[in-house]
Amino acid sequence: MTRYLPEHRVQDSRIRLFCFPFAGGGASAYAGWQRRLGDRAQVLPVQLPGREGRSAEPRFTDLNALIADLDRELGADLEFPHILLGHSMGALIAFSLAQHRAGLGRRLPETLVLSAYRAPHLPPPRMAPPNATDLELVESLVGLGGIPQILLDHPEWLSALLPVARDDLLMCSGPGPARQEPLPLPLQVYAGAADVLVSPEEVAEWARYSRGGFSMRTMPGGHFFLRDQEEEFLADLSRVMEVMEARV
Repeated sequence: MTRYLPEHRVQDSRIRLFCFPFAGGGASAYAGWQRRLGDRAQVLPVQLPGREGRSAEPRFTDLNALIADLDRELGADLEFPHILLGHSMGALIAFSLAQHRAGLGRRLPETLVLSAYRAPHLPPPRMAPPNATDLELVESLVGLGGIPQILLDHPEWLSALLPVARDDLLMCSGPGPARQEPLPLPLQVYAGAADVLVSPEEVAEWARYSRGGFSMRTMPGGHFFLRDQEEEFLADLSRVMEVMEARV
C-alpha cells in the first residue's frame, strides 16, 4: 500500500480522482468529496509527507524530487483511468506529475483539473517573502482565507501549520516542472473571481498547455473558493466528468 493514499480503500472499476492539496494543506482538504460525488469516481486524497498522518516524515522542498517519488509510489494506480486534480500548489503538482509521466511515455490522466494557480511560464504566486516572520505569514494566510477560525483559536495547531506552509512555499518558488510541453489531454481550470493571489487572466494562460481541449470556469469567491464554494465546485466537476465519460 502506497504511503500517499488512504489505507482503507476499495479497488474498483471507477475512475480514480487523485486530489492534491494547497500549500500547508493535507488530504483532509478533500474530506467528504466521496460522499458528495457518489459513484462517479473513486476519490483518492493524496497525503504528502510532513503533514497530518505523515507529520513525522520529512517534507519535500524540491518539486521535481516530489514528482519522482509520487510517480514511483503511485505508478501502479496511475495505470488505470484517472484524473489529476489540484488546488493552488496542488495544481502545480498535478500538472508536473502529468508532464513527468508524458516524458516517460506512461499513461496520462483522462483530464487535468487545475484551480487557483498561475500557468507555469508565469512567475509563481508570492504569498509572503521568504524571510517573513510567523506573524507576517499568518497575516498573509488570513488575508487569503487560508486559515479557518478554529486554527486561530488554537495557537498550538497554528504553530504546527506554519513550518509546513513555509516548506511548501519554498517548493513552489523553486524550479518548476522540468518539462512544460502541451499535453494531449483536456485541461479544465478554475479561478476565483476575487482571488488576490492569482487572477483569472493568469489562470487562463493554462490554455497553451493542452492539445486536447481547454475549458475555464471563474468561480465566485477568493483563493479558497474550492472550500467556500464546495457544493457548486463539485457540481461543476461532476458535469466535467460526465462529459469526459462520454468521450471514452
